[in-house]
Amino acid sequence: MAMTTKEDLFLHFLRDMFYAEKQILKALPKMAEAVDGTPLADAFREHEQETRGQVDRLKKVFELGNKEAKGVKCEAVIGLIEESEEIMEDAKDQGVLAAGLVAGAQAVEHYEIARYGTLVEWAKELGYDESIPLLEKNLQEEKNADKKLTEIALDFANKQAA
Repeated sequence: MAMTTKEDLFLHFLRDMFYAEKQILKALPKMAEAVDGTPLADAFREHEQETRGQVDRLKKVFELGNKEAKGVKCEAVIGLIEESEEIMEDAKDQGVLAAGLVAGAQAVEHYEIARYGTLVEWAKELGYDESIPLLEKNLQEEKNADKKLTEIALDFANKQAA
């Protein structure tokens, strides 16, 4: 897709996030299973449910713009998920595994926070008023997930890995 306007760029980033969220939906159950029985597993399962809602909100943003809800390959999230998969394969200690997965999940959250922050601001600039609350809700959920992961790291995972 040729990008010659901010609208084009907005659509590209929206498709990037749509793809990313769908990939994250595939990764979260595997990550939860790897640390089953821990607060981290509960957080991953909770965020999986939130992510389903985020995908639905993104579909609504596409609909509001009369655009097809489809993704564009997001190499950044693919790479971050692959790093977490490597940790799940290579970590031989449950504490190390938990700390590594928290770090990997936070990297994904930070990417999502950056993208959703940009999409919110661009939606404001472009006058996509009905899309703003949907994107802001996704942004807030990502910030909340990052905060929860920090708490888990400090209260559980980092201590287990020490």
